[in-house]
Amino acid sequence: MDTDILKRARDWASNNYFSKESRQEIQKLLDQNDHKELTERFYKSMEFGTGGIRGIIGAGHNRMNVYNVRKATQAMSDVLNKTFDHPSVAISYDSRNYSFEFAKETASVFTANNIRVYLYKRLNPVALLSFAVRHFNASAGVMITASHNPPEYNGYKAYWNDGAQVIPPYDQNIIDAYNAIYDYASIKSMNFEQALKSELIRWIEEDIENIYFEKVLAKTIRPELIKKNADLLKVVYTPIHGTGLVPCTTILQKLGFKNVLVVKEQTTYDGNFPTVKSPNPENAEALKMAVDLLNRENADFAIGTDPDDDRIGVAIKHQNQIHYLSGNQLGTLMLHYIITGLLDTKKMPSKPYIVKTIVTTRLQDKIAHHFNVHVENTLTGFKWICGKMKEIEETKQGQTFLFGTEESFGFLNHDMVRDKDGCAPVALLCEMALYYKLKNMTLIDALDAIYTEFGFHHEDLLNLNYLGKEGSEKIKRIMKLFRENTPKSFAGEKLIALEDYNIPQKICLQTHKITSLNIPKSDVLGFYFASGNILYCRPSGTEPKIKFYTMIKETEGTLNTMKDNAKRKTKELIQFIKEKADQA
Repeated sequence: MDTDILKRARDWASNNYFSKESRQEIQKLLDQNDHKELTERFYKSMEFGTGGIRGIIGAGHNRMNVYNVRKATQAMSDVLNKTFDHPSVAISYDSRNYSFEFAKETASVFTANNIRVYLYKRLNPVALLSFAVRHFNASAGVMITASHNPPEYNGYKAYWNDGAQVIPPYDQNIIDAYNAIYDYASIKSMNFEQALKSELIRWIEEDIENIYFEKVLAKTIRPELIKKNADLLKVVYTPIHGTGLVPCTTILQKLGFKNVLVVKEQTTYDGNFPTVKSPNPENAEALKMAVDLLNRENADFAIGTDPDDDRIGVAIKHQNQIHYLSGNQLGTLMLHYIITGLLDTKKMPSKPYIVKTIVTTRLQDKIAHHFNVHVENTLTGFKWICGKMKEIEETKQGQTFLFGTEESFGFLNHDMVRDKDGCAPVALLCEMALYYKLKNMTLIDALDAIYTEFGFHHEDLLNLNYLGKEGSEKIKRIMKLFRENTPKSFAGEKLIALEDYNIPQKICLQTHKITSLNIPKSDVLGFYFASGNILYCRPSGTEPKIKFYTMIKETEGTLNTMKDNAKRKTKELIQFIKEKADQA
């Protein structure tokens, strides 16, 4: 075993700065000679990425614990105090294990650094954290969450004064400050109760939540349609033990939707998420109880939100079969409904625009352009979507934001917050489903109508998981293989252009023409094929995996023929990628 790793573990186990429980946790691993686990906990310090920290809960330098939360907060404090005269911060937290404890630790370090704190009195979603930053004109925000990760994870997401996740140059400034902290004992901290008494910490009460709800309701496209027909729609909702319970049901109730059936077994706030393998509504397994209730009650569709309520999963009942919609499909439906709804009701603003990511379906570009709505494409992640919104606000007066979306089930249909919102899109989905139900259509029918008009687009996501230190090295080798030994053909798909966002540039392989990409540098590769199909690959920024995004389009033949051809090509392409990755 590496002697440095062993020394770091022994130092932790013997350092009285750490709690007795934390020291005993490491000492037990030392006594058991558990080299693998000790290596994972101490081969590196937990890294502050471009958005914060996230990891498995436990003792050690490379684990999510109060000490790394303090370290991240001290780093943010150092940067905030250099950037603002009298900084303040808003904090929220989800239902995960230790989330409230981590939120209090965060508040205690901020107040010790003379930074005022606004802390939600009860757990709340990402959208309400972003809303609070903007409402209080705070300098920054922190959300304690690991989003849709398995129960053993928690995390710390950093936000800036616009309510969006921190972006350059401030993210790098925080990273540098974080990396400069070597001694946990040097971090400032104030007693939480004392900070409350001193009014350095202010509780955020329900009145702020209600302001957010009212602003979301004001974005309803067809309120009269809902008022007259809401009883016709029956919806199943599950928060999957997370923060969505109160805000999502409150908004639907205020809109007038009475037939909302909530999965009772999943309404408890429980960081162990006992009813699911993983609290990720993108997965059918996480929606099983909701679908069971849907079938028992003959409801129209089911919605699930993840622990911090920034992702939505949907199951539709169509022709007595259950269909699970992808993030691309949900985003496409919402976008089409927003645009056509605003046009129909004569509410379309001048100079409308949307923002999406490069790995999100090109069908949305096609729809937006058809209706003369401008499209901005950004890197993967809502921090880039909201960063683009800020850029447009500051440099292009008169443009109006309509919609932001990414394929990983993230949506934003208003401009009151600057991150994914799982609350307002739930309301939009119900409005949209009711609108189509009055036309005797399900959301599947609506999607097929879009495909018939604009062509069938089929996207898939291949996640290759590689854990730990070895996995990290494997991912680097895969990226190197595809970057430096790029195949000329992918499963019969002839490569004609390559995008490398590390440079960032696009090279046409036929003319050798090089075009600069007006987008921040990132470890992302884009492969463009002669057929018009596209493949992207990138390492995940938050999880131990590499992601491959396949984007296949078909425009010839019947809709069923287009679907069959697209799915066949996708399967062949994914098999090719797996074989190539195995060689790295």
